[in-house]
Amino acid sequence: MQENAVLASPALQSTLPSLAQAYAYCRHVTRKSSSNFSHAFRLLSSDRHDALCALYAFCRFMDDIADQPEDALAQPVGSSRREKLSTLLSTWREELRHCYAGAPRHPISQALADVIQRFPIRQEYLAGIIDGVEMDLSRTRYTTFAELYEYCYRVASLVGLACIEIFGYRRPSTQEYAVNLGIAFQLTNILRDVGEDAQRGRIYLPTEDLARFGYSEDELFAGSYNEAFAHLMLFEGERAREYYQAALKHLPPEDRRSLVAAEAMRLIYARLLDTLTERQFHVFGTRVTLTSTCKVRLALTAWVKGRFGLF
Repeated sequence: MQENAVLASPALQSTLPSLAQAYAYCRHVTRKSSSNFSHAFRLLSSDRHDALCALYAFCRFMDDIADQPEDALAQPVGSSRREKLSTLLSTWREELRHCYAGAPRHPISQALADVIQRFPIRQEYLAGIIDGVEMDLSRTRYTTFAELYEYCYRVASLVGLACIEIFGYRRPSTQEYAVNLGIAFQLTNILRDVGEDAQRGRIYLPTEDLARFGYSEDELFAGSYNEAFAHLMLFEGERAREYYQAALKHLPPEDRRSLVAAEAMRLIYARLLDTLTERQFHVFGTRVTLTSTCKVRLALTAWVKGRFGLF
């Protein structure tokens, strides 16, 4: 199975592997990403773990499409990068329809087709994730937080809404938990990746906030760390923290045990935000991460609290 399958057209795939091999591939994608999510996934039963890996692989590949360099795209000469990537996303939109029709043509959607037979994940959630990825092809700035919120909702909150269908839940307020947690996760990622995104010509921090704190786009592109930047990032960090708090507020007691993996992710990402804050958001030239030991410890904390109702 090709390593860079994200660039392959599903319609051009040869004979699909077995379902077991398709799931194994999705697990490989999840492990290789070194994602914060992989530690939380280990708290799940094997069937739910595999389902989450399939969902994660789908989301990972959609996200990778927007980050493909020009020379990696085998498309007609003369086509713009945006046209090439838009074509890939259109192909995956079609593949998603095939997936829900029970006729997948790619190993990831093969596993995903099995997942949606067992868990009630709405097609609109996954289609919306693709729409969010496409926003990265058409814009590199967000003027207001309302605009940024729409992006975060599509690429993160919809993922959360799909995840809780796999985790299982009973109370409608759990959906608000998933939405708020998704926004918090994406804002945390944005704060961590400010420098890397700037190198790609992208600024996710609302431009009205840059103006408010007197920090220019040129300074951001130059990786200039100063007092204005520190205050700007502290403000954005507090905004993210409010969404973590809102998520916890909407977590119903009767769903806390089934959502232990989600709570592990919340603890890990909230700790990442705390670490960024403690380091005063020195994010240029270095990527702030948590150690595997720290992630495991937080995941185990979530498991114990969920097991004994201590949240």
